[in-house]
Order: sequence, then C-alpha cells, then structure tokens
Amino acid sequence: MSEPDLMQGFPPTAETQVSLSNWRTAPYSRWAFHHVREIVASADIPNDPESVSALPNASHDLDQLAVEGAGSLTEFLAATDTDGIVILHNGHMVFESYAHGMDAFTPHILMSVSKSLLGLIAGILIEDGSLDPNALVSDYIPEIADTAYKGASVRHLLDMRAGVEFDENYLATSGAIIAYRKAQNWNPLEPGERPSDLRSFYTSMTASDGPHNGRFHYVSPNTDLLGWVLERASGQRYADLLSDRLWRPMGAELSAYITVDRLGAPRCAGGVCTTVRDLARVGQLLLQGGSRDGRRIIPTNWIDDLISGGDPSAWNEGDFVELFRGAPMRYRSKWYVQDGPAPLLFGFGVHGQNLFVDRTNQVVIAKVSSQAAPIDEERNDLTLRAVRAIVEALTTA
Repeated sequence: MSEPDLMQGFPPTAETQVSLSNWRTAPYSRWAFHHVREIVASADIPNDPESVSALPNASHDLDQLAVEGAGSLTEFLAATDTDGIVILHNGHMVFESYAHGMDAFTPHILMSVSKSLLGLIAGILIEDGSLDPNALVSDYIPEIADTAYKGASVRHLLDMRAGVEFDENYLATSGAIIAYRKAQNWNPLEPGERPSDLRSFYTSMTASDGPHNGRFHYVSPNTDLLGWVLERASGQRYADLLSDRLWRPMGAELSAYITVDRLGAPRCAGGVCTTVRDLARVGQLLLQGGSRDGRRIIPTNWIDDLISGGDPSAWNEGDFVELFRGAPMRYRSKWYVQDGPAPLLFGFGVHGQNLFVDRTNQVVIAKVSSQAAPIDEERNDLTLRAVRAIVEALTTA
C-alpha cells in the first residue's frame, strides 16, 4: 500500500485508515509521520513570521554522489525511506529533497531528535540560572521522591545515567513501555482500561537497575521527566519554552508542534514535529556558536560541552555500543558525538530521524524518514556512510 492510497475517501476504507492503533507501523507511518496532529493531541510551538532566518540557496549536484552500499545519494534516500532531507554547507542550502507526500512546509515527527532540542533548552536555562544541573530531580519534582529516581540529579537525566529499570524495547507488546505509550497518548487503551497520563506514570517506576551516574542507559521517560523539571524551573509550559527560547529567536520559518497526553503534558522525548528546513536551522544555529545576528540564543560553552563532554567509559558500558558498530562515541545532554578529526554531533530518532552537525566542516544534514523498523542497524550504518560521503563531497569540491 503506497502513501497516496492511505486516508483516501470519505471516510477512508478500513484497510487505508490511519489511527492511533497503527500510526507507527508501516505502511501507515508513511502518512502518519507528517500528519501526527491529526492522530495525537498536540500543543503549538509558534515561530515569529516577521523574523525568519534566511537559508540562501547554493544548489550542489549531489544526486549521483556515490554512497557505499547504496549506489547514488538518490538511491540511498529511497533505501532509507527518506521523507525529507536538507543539507546546509557554510550556511547555504545545497540540497533539498522530499518524498511520500512531504514538501518543504510539512511538519514531520522527529521522534528522539526531540530529546536533543530539550538538551538545548536545558543549557539555556542553566546559563540564566533558572536550572541547576547538579540539583536533585526531586528538588523540582517532589512527586518522584519515592521512586527509583530518588537521588538522581538533573545531570543524570541529561546524560541518560539515571539508575532506573526500564526496558526500551520498541517491539514489545506488553510491559512498562506499553504502559508508558498509553500514558503519553500514543497507544489506544484496551477495553476497560482506565486512562493514564505521563506525570502519574512515574509513580510506577520504582525499580533500580544500578547506581545513578553509572553506565549510559537509554530511558525515554528520563527526558519527559526532565521536561517536567524544565517547566517547574521556568514556570512555563514546555511548548512555550521551546517557542520563546529557541524557535522564535532562531528564526524558524514555520510553527512546530509537540504531542501531549490527555492532561496536556508534553512528549519531550519524541513528540516534536517540524519542517526539515527548520530542523536544519537548529543545526545551523549550533554552527554559529548559538548566536543569530549578534544575539546569543544558546550558550557557546554549552555547545562546546556537547562536543567535548560525556564519558566514553559510560558509553562503552551502555546500551548502544553495537548499534554504532563500536565507534568511538559519547552521549552528552541528549546529543550523540562520534569522535574523530571532525567530531560529528547528532540527534538520533527511531524510524530514521537525524540531525547531523559537523562544526569543523560547517555541514548540517537534517533527515526525516518512515523506516519500518524502529531501530535498523544496517540503515543506521548506511546513513553514517552517506554523511561521510556528503561531507567529503562538499569540502573537496
């Protein structure tokens, strides 16, 4: 079933209907990932239409660029179910492509690249003194004092080093991750089930899997909890924080939005939806040291710490070593770093969402996809090879 066949008719036929029960599974995700607000409740993240940051066009013929294991760049995009990609070099848009009903003005879900946006907001609040990274989470959220988060700090949440038990198995059909999805309003309730919500979900997280400040342990609820911390610290809704402190000042072209639960709590761990161009603008802001037109938006020292911080030993003992083929990696404040002569800073989300930032070579690659598998090691490896090929082509031209 192709994307144009989905959601056709008034009403659509049962086999083409996209719903809360199937929206993250193929082929329905190909339509759903850029129509999320029609399936899940959301909150708007307004831009400032009077202050849009320009993306000057400097088209570069990359279509036939060779990508090891995929043929050309065009074939790579098809092989990775890419819905949209924008490539920037030296602040200019050198390549842009869309498929599956997407265009330059279509918001697409970022999945866990949403976490990386939260990492930037945290840095902004730490810089202005609203947030203390060394404070206990329970100082901001006393409601979790009797859970496995007792004794965890804001920094532990930022770096995914809270010692809480949670199995982030995206293919599970039962257990805590299903309860979590129902709490966030991403899965339908079963007959007779009582509705839940994100904030009350944390009372169920009482088991520890080790000490805080131990290994890198990827737990999406950590980020939603951190979003709650940011709201308490700032006195603002998270969607408004993201708008006021990042989206408007950086010059986003369009408003974004974020999914919310039945009580309005934001899905900070994976629910942001935006255009690919505006995602690329986030990367460009990082290349600019966090400033736009002389105005500091993200602290430069926070960006420096994203690239140089993080504990390699915690990473090497953690969950994702095999996913990245044992590459020299670190995780810092919701961002991944692959070490090398030109460190690659990036956000990574299930089903093929990416934002790559190469500060050394002044390259940004924003890519959204509708890959069928949540985690696909082969396509992830292929994507990283494509990134290297793109950077090489742009910097040796």
